[in-house]
Amino acid sequence: MLPSALRAPLALTAAVCVLVVAVIGVMYAGHTTFGRVDRWFVLPTDDAVAPPWRGLALTVDFLGEPVGAAALVAGAVVWCLLRRRPRAAVLVVVAVALTVGTGTVLKSVVDRTIHGPGNLSYPSGHTAFLTALALVVALVVAGGRGLGRAAGLALFLAAGLLAGAAMGWAEVALSAHYPTDAVGGWCTALAVVPAAAWLVDRVADSGRPARR
Repeated sequence: MLPSALRAPLALTAAVCVLVVAVIGVMYAGHTTFGRVDRWFVLPTDDAVAPPWRGLALTVDFLGEPVGAAALVAGAVVWCLLRRRPRAAVLVVVAVALTVGTGTVLKSVVDRTIHGPGNLSYPSGHTAFLTALALVVALVVAGGRGLGRAAGLALFLAAGLLAGAAMGWAEVALSAHYPTDAVGGWCTALAVVPAAAWLVDRVADSGRPARR
C-alpha cells in the first residue's frame, strides 16, 4: 500500500506535518478564541455564510458526521473490494481509525475550545477524516496504476489538499473550528496515513511464507 518510490518523500512530509501539528498545538494549548495566525483568514459567524454557500458548507460538513463518514468509509471499502484490493480495504479502515483516534487524543491534550467549555477544537476531526480518506484513495490509485515518484506524490498531495481545503473551509465557514484547527487536522492525516500504510504492509507481509 505504500509504494517504495513514495516512502522517502512521504516520510519527510509526515515529519514536517508532525512538527506543524506540535507547534500549533503548543501555540494554542488551552486557548478559547482564535489567535494571531487565525486572523490571516476570514472567521465568519453562522450568519455570515449566506445561501447557497451555507448549504454547500453544511453538505460538506455532513461528510464528517458519523452517518456521512460511515457511508464514505463503507463506499471506499466496497470500491477496494470490487477492485480486488483487500489490503486497500483494510487500509481504509485502519488509516481512518488511526487518524481520527490521534486527533481525538490531541484534542484532549491541547485542550483548545470553541463556543464554550467542552467543545474541544484542535485539531479538526472532520478535516482529518476527509483528508485521510482522500489520501488512502490516492495511494490505492497510485499503486494500482504503477505511478512513479513524481506522479504518485502529486496525486497524493493534490487529493489531500483538495479534501482538506474543502472540509477546512466548511468548518471555518460554519464557525465550528478555527482556521488553525483545520490546518492541524490536515497535517494530522498527512502524518498518520503513510504510517498506517506502512503498518498494514508490514503486518500483511509478515504473514506470508518466506521465499527460499
